[in-house]
Amino acid sequence: MMATITAADVNKLRTITGAGMMDCKKALVESDGDFDLAIENLRKKGQKVAANRSDRESTEGAVIAVVNADKTAGVVVSLNCETDFVGKNEAFVKLAQDFAALAMNFDTKEDFLAADFNGITVAEKLIEQTGVIGEKIEIASFERLSGAFVGSYIHAGNKIATLVSLSANVAGSEEAARNVAMQAAAMNPIALDEAGVDANTIAKEIEIAKDMLRQEGKPEAMIENIAKGKLGRFFKDNTLVNQDYIKDSSMSVANYIKSVDANLTVTGFKRAALG
Repeated sequence: MMATITAADVNKLRTITGAGMMDCKKALVESDGDFDLAIENLRKKGQKVAANRSDRESTEGAVIAVVNADKTAGVVVSLNCETDFVGKNEAFVKLAQDFAALAMNFDTKEDFLAADFNGITVAEKLIEQTGVIGEKIEIASFERLSGAFVGSYIHAGNKIATLVSLSANVAGSEEAARNVAMQAAAMNPIALDEAGVDANTIAKEIEIAKDMLRQEGKPEAMIENIAKGKLGRFFKDNTLVNQDYIKDSSMSVANYIKSVDANLTVTGFKRAALG
């Protein structure tokens, strides 16, 4: 005799899996009311959808930054999907927030994906949600930062999230870290300071400058030194502590931090963005 599938059964399966009402009802009918089998079938459906959509671009979603209670570590997690409609969905954003909270316990993306999430791994949850939503769902970014004081910023709409670490926890650290995290979100620096810029990037910038100087007719003997001199402007525009502070362009970010405390410095940052 076929099991009777009640509305309560359907709602219970929806709560467990996040799948749609009709999908849950169908899964329960096919499994003759066996919840474990229904859940397994829904996950298999997710695997099929994930395989079919593996070549799709997932450039929308929600980027979430979380900092621990004592402000000494934080993570940024980007949960990506295919459409802005899904990315703004309340349940999708809540899932991204839950993932970020869990991610605080792990140092690497691999360990995080293997972690338990309500009885299945994070990786399995992603496959399940791909079946539920019908879009490619993935963790596109996993960034962790530690320091004496760590602050965060999430840009409106969860499109960009950043973490910033400071050298000490002093009066004003929380506001300062948030302001610099906002700077990193807005200005997208490539490194913390000059020392953090990749040698290949520096060489490329020097070559670009040389080409421009030759086009301007500068003497070849002078070009090398002038090109290297132009690096100063590149570092000012593209490294976090040397950038003009967005809330007061009369000072650099480094000088802003020193205005909070003479001995305070920015020690690191992480940034993740959609697209």
